[in-house]
Amino acid sequence: MQLKQFIDHTLLKPTATPADIEKLCLEAISHQFIAICIPPAYLQLAKSVLKSSNVKIATVIGFPLGAMTTDAKVFEAKDAITKGADEIDMVINIGMLKAGDTDYIQNEIAAIKKAIGSKTLKVIIETCYLSLAEKEAACKAALNAKADFLKTSTGFGTGGATFEDVKLMKNIAGDKMQIKASGGIKDRETAIKYIELGVSRLGTSSGIKLVTSEEN
Repeated sequence: MQLKQFIDHTLLKPTATPADIEKLCLEAISHQFIAICIPPAYLQLAKSVLKSSNVKIATVIGFPLGAMTTDAKVFEAKDAITKGADEIDMVINIGMLKAGDTDYIQNEIAAIKKAIGSKTLKVIIETCYLSLAEKEAACKAALNAKADFLKTSTGFGTGGATFEDVKLMKNIAGDKMQIKASGGIKDRETAIKYIELGVSRLGTSSGIKLVTSEEN
């Protein structure tokens, strides 16, 4: 199995410099990763480095806490598209979900999807903070709001992706949404298991290690 077309080559550390982002882009070209995932401030830099490649550019919105206003997230998403993003990875408002206000979650996702049109929207539900019922509610809200992807984690919470969470997501998403597993994916065996469970993207900063281990 070739992992390269599943990998969102990711660099979201707060200390990442423009030089680090440029290096990430060049690595993505070299290894033919499907996408990079970077902070919005570096979109135009990434666009210039990747302009003659097929690598998609994903960025994060409402990241990593998700507690910004819907208006702020919508503005951020529109701004990101203007500056070259192909895909938006948004964080839901976790507190509103935990308060049981699934309408708020659904309406916010729908507003961002409307704002970005045909561009890809991935909804980060941050599974590590949620009960089983809350995970199900978040997935259903994303489905009803016509998001393109469910995504497990920011990588900045108390835990990352798990096989159990991906199974739950797949059960709700069916073939209507895709799934991105993110957080803690550091070896080839784990990556393959996620793909076998139905994941179509892997958010990882260990992408080079994953693909070079398959060549050895």
